[in-house]
Amino acid sequence: MKKSIHSYLLFFALLISANLFGQSDTVEDPYLWLEEIEGENSLDWVKTQNVKAEKSLASNPLFPEFEEKLLKVYNNKDRIAYPRMVGDYVYNLWQDAEYERGIWRRMTTADYLKNKTDWEILINLDDLSKKENKKWVFAGASFLETDNEICLVSLSDGGTDEDVIREFNVKTKTFVDDGLFFPSSKGGAAWVDKDNLLVARNFGAGTMTTSGYPSEVKAFKRGESIENAQTIFKTDTTHLGVFPFSFNIENKEYVFLYEATSTFNSNLFYFKDAKFEKVPYPIDAEVSGFHKGEIIIALQSDWNINNEIFKKGSLVSMNLEKSIGKEVTIKTIYVPNERSSFVSASTSKDFLVVNIMENVQNKLIKYSLAGDKWSSKPIKSPEFGSIYLTTSNNQSNDFFFRYSNFITPTTLFHSNGDDVNSVKKLKDFFDTKDLTVKQYNATSKDGTKIPYFVVHHKDIQLNGMNPTMIYAYGGFNASSQPNYSATTGICWLEQGGVYVLANIRGGGEFGPSWHQAAMKDKRQNAYDDFYAVSEDLITKKISSPEYLGAFGWSNGGLMAGVVFTQRPDLYNAVVIGAPLLDMKRYSKLLAGASWMGEFGNPDVPEDWEYIKKYSPYHNLSENKSYPEVYFVTSTKDDRVHPGHARKMAAKMEDMGHKFIYHETIEGGHGAASTNAQQAEMWASIYTYFNMKLNNKPLTKE
Repeated sequence: MKKSIHSYLLFFALLISANLFGQSDTVEDPYLWLEEIEGENSLDWVKTQNVKAEKSLASNPLFPEFEEKLLKVYNNKDRIAYPRMVGDYVYNLWQDAEYERGIWRRMTTADYLKNKTDWEILINLDDLSKKENKKWVFAGASFLETDNEICLVSLSDGGTDEDVIREFNVKTKTFVDDGLFFPSSKGGAAWVDKDNLLVARNFGAGTMTTSGYPSEVKAFKRGESIENAQTIFKTDTTHLGVFPFSFNIENKEYVFLYEATSTFNSNLFYFKDAKFEKVPYPIDAEVSGFHKGEIIIALQSDWNINNEIFKKGSLVSMNLEKSIGKEVTIKTIYVPNERSSFVSASTSKDFLVVNIMENVQNKLIKYSLAGDKWSSKPIKSPEFGSIYLTTSNNQSNDFFFRYSNFITPTTLFHSNGDDVNSVKKLKDFFDTKDLTVKQYNATSKDGTKIPYFVVHHKDIQLNGMNPTMIYAYGGFNASSQPNYSATTGICWLEQGGVYVLANIRGGGEFGPSWHQAAMKDKRQNAYDDFYAVSEDLITKKISSPEYLGAFGWSNGGLMAGVVFTQRPDLYNAVVIGAPLLDMKRYSKLLAGASWMGEFGNPDVPEDWEYIKKYSPYHNLSENKSYPEVYFVTSTKDDRVHPGHARKMAAKMEDMGHKFIYHETIEGGHGAASTNAQQAEMWASIYTYFNMKLNNKPLTKE
């Protein structure tokens, strides 16, 4: 056992402090010092590991080749400028070689549809960053849509989830002198009218939840100090948090407060006449929009009301004013079947657009409300791929969506509910003519059929020697869908690699039941699903353990940590991105407490009994042989604590296991804030996979 001197010293220091102050829980973990995000010792450790990673990866000939190609892709001026509609304008954040941190800009929707290029620049983030000595990352803008000229711009320093909020005038292109300003914090603000807002921020001691989000809401009036604003709502600090938001319908702001009591349970309140009215809906339902006075609700469980049962997974609506007056009448919009699910909805002036998924492929449906019933009409949209609703406008019937699949470059479409027209298609960044896509089903440990996609060259030899990377997420009801990726195409598929997307349980591919099948004590199902896909690839002789790699980010990073500790025999390469790994302490770190609805509470013995069986940090063994894994995280990640990856790597180091570790100093949960940082990160990830799995020469002739 190769213990570092530093680890021993910290261990004994913790032991002494535990004996003196009774903190017996700290004795178990000699790596707690790495949880000090910007501590001198912990950052020294990070810098040392970063140097090692650069020597290992950046020195490989593939790295500069990938980095250069990816940066050209990310900075390409001919890529799609995705719009966000507000009034008569579309807004866009753009980053390229000239604008590293980006410009926030706009043009009229009419000009955008004509493919004009004369954007009106509103904020130059590079200039602003230099002027204010910050590394500003644009985090969004909330418009007062009765005005469409003033907005609240959110700016994050280095990509954290915390942001400052500043009032901005898009007509004058300036921050408003003596305008609204709220210091750096998690949380948000919602317009009531031009001079009044609901604000949820860090107001000082006792005003944040254990999950790190606001527990209080203040009614703020322009001209007063936030300290003097009246607190009008409080939630328990053990809850997840409170989040004000609003919809603008026919020139009126409808203001709401979302009280998240846990990861998936919430209460919704309508703010009217300076008071809150509770909206009667199931605590686990999700609000998906507001249209013609109707709250649009996605049901996560059966809803028995008025002697009628509305099935789990359905999309329904109810009239807001009538429901708070206790006259609750539910209208059905969409009901899924066993292999379909509701994905998302966008509202326009006259109709609702619903995005559904059937066997992990999307379709759009237009719904119109007439009296007490919704009528439906299919929207003619591309088939056999993924569709994402991009933006819509309650002041018009325009909406945009994007479409792609693994080998079809992303195309942006515009529609008015009837006609659908292509606006712009991404260029072909890699050669797809010799690629094929197949969808298979693997059988998991409990007999459940798990779909997965495989992308590879048509002339692949089924000899078990194909370098294969499997990606999955499997959590929080989030679906993983086929998408065009220039990054994967250039750095993996063109290198002869096989790419696999596994639709494991925990995601939302087949509705709430698919998600709930891997929650809490059922979490192991997600990992068993991943093994089933891996073993099916081996059975089909597409790959074998020597050529098989796993990749996951965030919750998927947890999955990657689990699979390499539980089944190291199956993989020769594993990338663990922005991960949860110490599942005993996850709920005590940053936003971790907000995820107990997904994973359980490790401080409850019954929950820890099943959590400890898969917690990667606790299942790491000195006596096992592991692949040389690659950890990727960020110092500025204030969602998933970088201590997870740091501690796991340090523990592996002391056990004598090989690993590669890289931590970007800025970047937030995505571990990168600029195109250059993105290119560097992805070049390193794919260099690693090629080094470990690709049996071909690493440099081209």
